[in-house]
Amino acid sequence: MADTSDNPRLSKRMSELGLCSRREADRWITNGWVKVDGKVVDTLGVRVSPEARIEIDPAARAHQSGQVTILLHKPVGYVSGQAEDGYEPAIVLVRPENRWAADPSPIEFKPAHLRGLAPAGRLDIDSTGLLVLTQDGRVAKQLIGEDSSVEKEYLVRVEGTLGPEGLKRLRFGLTLDGMKLKPAEVSWQNEQQLRFVLRQGRKRQIRRMCELVGLSVTGLKRVRSGNVPLGGLPVGKWRYLRPDEKF
Repeated sequence: MADTSDNPRLSKRMSELGLCSRREADRWITNGWVKVDGKVVDTLGVRVSPEARIEIDPAARAHQSGQVTILLHKPVGYVSGQAEDGYEPAIVLVRPENRWAADPSPIEFKPAHLRGLAPAGRLDIDSTGLLVLTQDGRVAKQLIGEDSSVEKEYLVRVEGTLGPEGLKRLRFGLTLDGMKLKPAEVSWQNEQQLRFVLRQGRKRQIRRMCELVGLSVTGLKRVRSGNVPLGGLPVGKWRYLRPDEKF
C-alpha cells in the first residue's frame, strides 16, 4: 500500500471504481469491511496506489442491497432538502399512508428506510414533479455527481414572447454565474408550454434561462430523470424504485 501524497485516498478510489459513494466508503472503512492488497484498512484518510487490489466484505454488499430509493411526486410548497423559512421538507410526505396504491414494489415500508434518505437533486419550492430520494450513494453519484450526464426532462409553462433566436439561445448560448451552460434540448410542447431536457442542474436554472430570453415561468414540472419517468404517480404520493429500473 503506497501511502504517498500523489495517490488518491481510499474512499475516493472506491468511489472512482463505482463501488460506493465516498460517504459510504468512509462508513465501510471504519466498519472494517475493506481490504487493500489483502489487508484490512479501518483508518480514514489512507492513500492507496491506483493499482491496489480493493476487496469489499459481503457485509457491506448486504448493507448496500438493503438501501432503498424512493420516487416522490413533489407538490408545490415543499422544499427538496432541509426545512427552510418555515417550509417543510418533501421527505415528510414519505409515510405509509402516502404510498401510491399502485406501487408494484413488494418492499414493505420500514422506518429504517427514512434513515439517511436524501434528495438526489433539487426541485424548487414552487416546482413540482419527480424528486428522487435515496439511501444509496451510487444513485446519488449517478444523478448529481460532478460527472453526471443523466438527462432530466421538464415541462415548463411560460408567459411572454419567444422568437426563433430566443429558442436558439435557450438550446445553447446562455451563461449563468459566469459559466456557459451545456447544450439543452428545448422545444414547444404546446402554445403555452416548453419542454426542456437538461444534463446539468444549476440552482433555478430553467427559470433563470427563461428570464434571459424575456419569458416568465408560471409552472415547472419534472417528468423524467434518466430512464425513469414520473408516469402516473399522483401528486404527493411516492413509490419505491424497482430493481429493473435504472437511471
